[in-house]
Amino acid sequence: MPAPKRRADLSAAAGRYAAAPAPAPTPPPAPATAAELDRLVHERVRLGILSALAARTSATFTDLKALLNATDGNVSVHARKLEEAGYIECTKSFDGRVPRTEYRITADGRAALDRYLDHMEALIRAARGR
Repeated sequence: MPAPKRRADLSAAAGRYAAAPAPAPTPPPAPATAAELDRLVHERVRLGILSALAARTSATFTDLKALLNATDGNVSVHARKLEEAGYIECTKSFDGRVPRTEYRITADGRAALDRYLDHMEALIRAARGR
């Protein structure tokens, strides 16, 4: 008959079948950085144009110029960049004999603005430690 197992032998055998240690928790995603911001949206006048158009159905060139306290050239150049990116659309017409340029935000423009705002919110939360 085999000799009875000693206590040390039993604890060694139990150690072989012990559960594996729990994996280390996955670290939270790295906080967003300012360097990752969408530069097309981040510029002050372009952000203003997108924000103004997101808050209303449309806006004329004159409306945007007044809202942003910007020059004709500034509004024109920045609106064209947004239009080329597909973020806004432009309609030109005449009101009597006066030219009228009207802008609307597109679905892509709204999505870009939403991504930008989400990114800014993440930066704010990270800066405040939340």
